Amino acid sequence: MTENTVIGIDLGTTNSEVAIIRDGRPEIVREKGEAIMPSCVGVDDAGRVIVGSQARNQWAVAPERTVLSVKRLMGSTEKVSMGDKDYTPQEISAFILGELRDRASRSLGHQVNKAVITVPAYFTDVQRQATKEAGKLAGIEVVRIINEPTAAALSYNQHEDASTVLVYDLGGGTFDVSIVQIEDGVVEVLATTGNNRLGGDDFDQLILDELNTIVVNELGISDATDDRVLQARLRRAAEKAKIELSDVPFVTIDEDHVGQASGGIQHLSTVFGRPKFNVLIGDLLQSTIKKVNEALVDADMNQNQLNKILLVGGSTRIQRISELLVERLGREPHGEVDPDLCVALGAGVQAGIEMGLDMEAVLVDVTPYTFGTSAIGELYGNLYQHTFVPIIRRNSKLPATQTSPFQKLMEDQDSIRFRVYQGENPDALHNVEIGEVFFEGLDLSAEAYKEGITCKFHLDLDGLLHVEVVERATGRKTEGKIENALGIFLDDDVPSLQDLVISDTESDVESGGNELTETLDLAKKALEKATDDDREEILQLVSKIDAAVKDDRQDEIEILRANLEEILFYLG
Repeated sequence: MTENTVIGIDLGTTNSEVAIIRDGRPEIVREKGEAIMPSCVGVDDAGRVIVGSQARNQWAVAPERTVLSVKRLMGSTEKVSMGDKDYTPQEISAFILGELRDRASRSLGHQVNKAVITVPAYFTDVQRQATKEAGKLAGIEVVRIINEPTAAALSYNQHEDASTVLVYDLGGGTFDVSIVQIEDGVVEVLATTGNNRLGGDDFDQLILDELNTIVVNELGISDATDDRVLQARLRRAAEKAKIELSDVPFVTIDEDHVGQASGGIQHLSTVFGRPKFNVLIGDLLQSTIKKVNEALVDADMNQNQLNKILLVGGSTRIQRISELLVERLGREPHGEVDPDLCVALGAGVQAGIEMGLDMEAVLVDVTPYTFGTSAIGELYGNLYQHTFVPIIRRNSKLPATQTSPFQKLMEDQDSIRFRVYQGENPDALHNVEIGEVFFEGLDLSAEAYKEGITCKFHLDLDGLLHVEVVERATGRKTEGKIENALGIFLDDDVPSLQDLVISDTESDVESGGNELTETLDLAKKALEKATDDDREEILQLVSKIDAAVKDDRQDEIEILRANLEEILFYLG
């Protein structure tokens, strides 16, 4: 059996992982509690090759002896320098693959030499061959190369009933979007496109450019960009800021002793916010949405034919990505499987198949609701007092933590109330209020008003929602806990949403025209046949029509009616 052992490897640009089969199920190998190994190779002071965290830690002080993001060079003739030697991308990748293989061997207790390795779906034949060559150099028999989106779909649900999934895969250095059909355990890629040179590294670079501008123009260190060690330090700070901005709205970047100018040692300290970050990466993210459009066209599909959207790759933790996908596709992405690990788990599933095992799908719990609060904002083009502000979105993997910034209405406001809602309606009052957190005794200074307040939601594995409100200027905070947030709705307590929304809307539109009434009649009939996802989309549109009718927003009613009719047309 040991000779037949196959492992699954996700060879990533920034990080890599390896999965083994234990007790018939794929399992990520962890060493010292860490599942993720940095895709980093270096040579230490003694001339020995080091891989993973040790090499990554060395990079900031010895970038000339360290190599990162070599995956972007796979398939090219370009060489990289490490110490006093030059290496091909395959050779550097072989060091990474060898360490992953050794991790798996230590975990299993015997030597392993066979592997399934994943590659971006948009990899060329040359790049795929380079990956195989890297495996051979590492002493690994590559029994199969599979596409990362396919692996992600396998890990998501190998035995999913007929389902069409859009896989949005954004990692450290590459981007793929694929349309995948899953039926009876068979995963078929219907269309794929992407960009082999777009990923988290590019976002790091944009933040790095901002930091260099500060260091050169404000601190007066004109030769900062020529200092390799300083650039490595700043890039590491940029990456750290990017990661933290997925959970908090602002980060402080501090780097001491960045250089000398004006007769003294200069230190960098700056606050970097999510709004600015979103602007910096806006064009790059829009280019991924264009690829989503291309994939849909190539698959001869429209957004309403998709059953789910699956996020893959650590970069998809950036909040703006989920927002853009919701805007374009009209549905929330899924996060049942860790985006960092799902490709390796899928490679593990394929490894089990290669070993002749009967594999099962891998799923973890998610939150079925969006949790948020309310604030004054724009709703349907008008200023509205109870606009719903989502903080933890539906289908987030548990445990989930997110933070959003807020500001007092007036400088002399000494208290603030955060009402906590669950639901999907943009009008908070149409969602379910499940609790509140009241913060009083706020600082009345102009600085406190300017700095604002942050509200953090943490939803734990037990369904407990923890809310923390922090006054940024003073650091003062207050906390609250919503017991059993996932269990607010009991089956016996929930009225039929179909009956509730349709009947309420129809009673309000008796004078609204025959066309709208006929559309709503069709919607009621469609609900009887629609899938859960289609039913949800229909109900959301009917709810919006309901609100528009009540406020007599005729232009909006027509737009919403047209959107509803389009869905009904595609549903037949």
